[in-house]
Amino acid sequence: MQHAVGAPQPGRPTAPPGHGSTTGHFPLPAPTPVQPPVPQGPIAVLLIGAAGAGKTTIARHWAELRSAPTAHISLDDVREWVRSGFADPQAGWNEHSEAQYRLARRTCGFAARNFLANGVSCIIDDAVFPDRPAVGLGGWKRHVGPGLLPVVLLPGLDVVLTRNAERTGNRRLSDEEVARIHGRMAGWYGSGLPIIDNSQLDVASAVAALDRVVTRSLQGPPTW
Repeated sequence: MQHAVGAPQPGRPTAPPGHGSTTGHFPLPAPTPVQPPVPQGPIAVLLIGAAGAGKTTIARHWAELRSAPTAHISLDDVREWVRSGFADPQAGWNEHSEAQYRLARRTCGFAARNFLANGVSCIIDDAVFPDRPAVGLGGWKRHVGPGLLPVVLLPGLDVVLTRNAERTGNRRLSDEEVARIHGRMAGWYGSGLPIIDNSQLDVASAVAALDRVVTRSLQGPPTW
């Protein structure tokens, strides 16, 4: 004689109320997705952006607000350690400025590795171009390591021009140069790198967005 699945069968006691209908055990709660743990230990983030994107300000605040020890390394600050004979960005890109850039990048990379080896995370900010190997992502990965997490900060051109106009000294570039750099930064779209458009974000909101991107990147394999 056939019995319906789940129906009481002769000679077999039914489960008391509140118990599973066939096992005699309390029903287990529905399984919930388990988020993979965020890897522990120091991390290195490279915040990429054009002049006026706000990368130095956001990187500094992100480093200050983390609960773990975190250092901020600005490539422009390191470049300006050279006082006599400094290759001024306003003079254009040439062999002299490229040599000083490479030297500053190696110095930043050494500092980052030293911080990481001593348990201190770091965030580096630089204007890294997607179409120029000399100032590209590959050099940073060689100097810092394959675990480097690159994030692109890419607000609209009008925002970048406004912020650049508020700068002083050699940090301020011409509008033409800013527009050219911003246009080349758009090449990061489609690269697989996480991109944050902070056109409408204040510093606190941009820092929170960066923190979400970094956390998400650490929970899974990078796509770049």
